[in-house]
Amino acid sequence: MKAKINFKKGSRRAWSPYNLTIKSLILSAFILTGIQATLQAQDQYTKPSWWFGIAGGSNFNFYRGTTQELNSNLTVPAAFHHGDGAGLYVAPLVEFHRPDSRLGAMLQVGYDNRSAEYKTVRTPCNCPADLTTNLSYITIEPSLRFAPFKSNFYLFGGPRLAFNLEKTFSYKQQVSPDFVEQLPIAREKGDLSSMNKTLISMQIGAGYDIPLSSQNKRTQFVLSPFVSYQPYFGQSPRSIETWTVTTFRVGAALKLGRGHKIVAPQPAAAVLVPDVKFTVNSPENVPGERSVRETFPLRNYVFFDLGSTSIPDRYVLLTKDQVKDFKEDQLDVFKPKRLSGRSNRQLTVYYNILNILGDRMEKNPEATVRLAGASMEGKADGLAMAESIKQYLVGVFGIEPARIMTEGRIKPIIPSEQPGGKKELTLLREGDHRVSIWSESPAIMMEFQ
Repeated sequence: MKAKINFKKGSRRAWSPYNLTIKSLILSAFILTGIQATLQAQDQYTKPSWWFGIAGGSNFNFYRGTTQELNSNLTVPAAFHHGDGAGLYVAPLVEFHRPDSRLGAMLQVGYDNRSAEYKTVRTPCNCPADLTTNLSYITIEPSLRFAPFKSNFYLFGGPRLAFNLEKTFSYKQQVSPDFVEQLPIAREKGDLSSMNKTLISMQIGAGYDIPLSSQNKRTQFVLSPFVSYQPYFGQSPRSIETWTVTTFRVGAALKLGRGHKIVAPQPAAAVLVPDVKFTVNSPENVPGERSVRETFPLRNYVFFDLGSTSIPDRYVLLTKDQVKDFKEDQLDVFKPKRLSGRSNRQLTVYYNILNILGDRMEKNPEATVRLAGASMEGKADGLAMAESIKQYLVGVFGIEPARIMTEGRIKPIIPSEQPGGKKELTLLREGDHRVSIWSESPAIMMEFQ
């Protein structure tokens, strides 16, 4: 007996729903990938600098002062002093402020309502009296905008110019509670008199920009809640009495602007660098003479030989013809022929001290020097030593005599021989036989390079 196995045709279709689901998931993945690629490829725009829109809000008005004469036909028996109320404010606006700047400008021109209701007062007959005013203006409000942190928060302030549109009032005197049988008095309405047609005042305030759209769109929207304060000065509605109005404004502005497309930098084209082989032949080393720049302290003493007031021959003395060729930075022209070592170069500088002094006094015409000659043979001998140096500077370098002061001393200001000394007295006394050079100008006695 053979067994039969029956395969139902429906069993072959049992996988069809699953296949459809898989196909849907694959298709969705491709769609999401395409959307993501589209989002990544969206253009970017800068934040706009110019904004246009509309501002709206509520004016919370506070009346102060005295109001009693409503017009030429009606003067109420009791004056009104305090009142408050709310009015509508709506105005188109335009703003300019760069995204990376703290400063900007704003302009709003629109409808401005300053209505309020006075607090009830009592007339002489003990009758309650009510007064309501309806004031409205066309207002022009230019302001300077300042963002202190370069953020969405900003402050603003500026003048306010208002032109009166409406000036109506409504006055009602109630029946006195003391005379209940009295007939009620009808409400009186009319226009306030002596109204100022134009008001000039000011305002200050603050606001915050809340972006409503991303920078992926050229047209961008911003919602800006704001508050402002407009003080009473400059806001007296009438030319009579003392009625003033102070206003707090709370509102929001809806603004739109158009940004500029940010152009992405193009990737730099790939540069193919060819394979190049090259060889460098180094030139032979040529030995050169090394230059050395040294600094030497400048000794401000000129030592004289004992028994002489003339400048010793060891110091380099120039003639007038050589002065024009002498420069402090070219001192090696006048150096001795045989030099070895730093000590000899130091002596070259020292033996040219008078020439260096003369060259520096030529370069600094306002500088003066003082020459103090010291000699154990007397002040006159020391003065003669100082004068010999002065004559050299005046005669050879052409220095004005008034710029060189001389004096004679027995001992130098800072002597080498000290009281109580017993050793090398001969050498010390020879060292005190000198002329000291002093100057208050740093350029005269600075170190030599």
